[in-house]
Amino acid sequence: MLTTIDSHRETKAARVQPDHVEADIIYTPDDGRRHQVFIQPMGSGKLNERSHPDTPVRVHIHNGRPHRAAINIEEHGFALLDAPSKVTDFFDNEQIEQVYYPEVEALLKAETGASRVIIFDHTIRIDDGDRSSELGQRLPVRRAHVDYTVKSGPQRVRDLVPDEADDLLSRRVSEINVWRSIAGTVERAPLAVAEAPSIAFEDLIATDLVYDDRVGEIYEFAHKPQHRWTYFPDMTQDEVLLLKSYDSATDGRARFTPHTAFDDPTTRPAAKARESIEVRAFLFFDD
Repeated sequence: MLTTIDSHRETKAARVQPDHVEADIIYTPDDGRRHQVFIQPMGSGKLNERSHPDTPVRVHIHNGRPHRAAINIEEHGFALLDAPSKVTDFFDNEQIEQVYYPEVEALLKAETGASRVIIFDHTIRIDDGDRSSELGQRLPVRRAHVDYTVKSGPQRVRDLVPDEADDLLSRRVSEINVWRSIAGTVERAPLAVAEAPSIAFEDLIATDLVYDDRVGEIYEFAHKPQHRWTYFPDMTQDEVLLLKSYDSATDGRARFTPHTAFDDPTTRPAAKARESIEVRAFLFFDD
């Protein structure tokens, strides 16, 4: 008898998928200026306002499924895992906190060897402006970015656990996002991720996120021809994508993973809108 995961694999194996697609990735200009993004209220259905223009570039985005066993979060900055969840309603905050957060914590510890995991928030994104507004959720981000920087990663730890921060930051710390579809197979607005070995630190552009009550910092991404992009077509609810957004280690492992939703040219016209959840967590290591 096939398990749920086995049946998904059988379906994927029967479907012919391209080895790559060509699509636009929205980069940011490396113009020497300090960039700012003005964040619209949650659920407004409005796009964020920006101090700088988009720079779309047509790139090859490789299908990572044939190589998923060789792709790992420490070398490449991301990884695709089979991870069925017991959650029945991802819009139910009680289930998210009592069921999903513990599932994610256990998964991250098992995959990374972290001694401690602090899950500090989650975001649901819906690629349908009317539905995202109705439910008070955010739209997907169609722009290459990294959620934390060398400045904002440690600062977020200090914000979360101020009494422990000095001790925790004296050892290795990383931040990982756990991304999952919550509305069946992803047909529209899949994620593309840039492989860490193809990225130079100088390609990352520190950018202010300006909210009504605070200013954060992320990296946006300046284009270079050597960047290699990967996606995993037809992600199901039984799979998760791990994305590393920060790592304090400077020993050659992946530290920052630019990622973005993109418009897949092979998407069928009647494809349903993508709905997804991303959980953010800090991981702490003993050495």
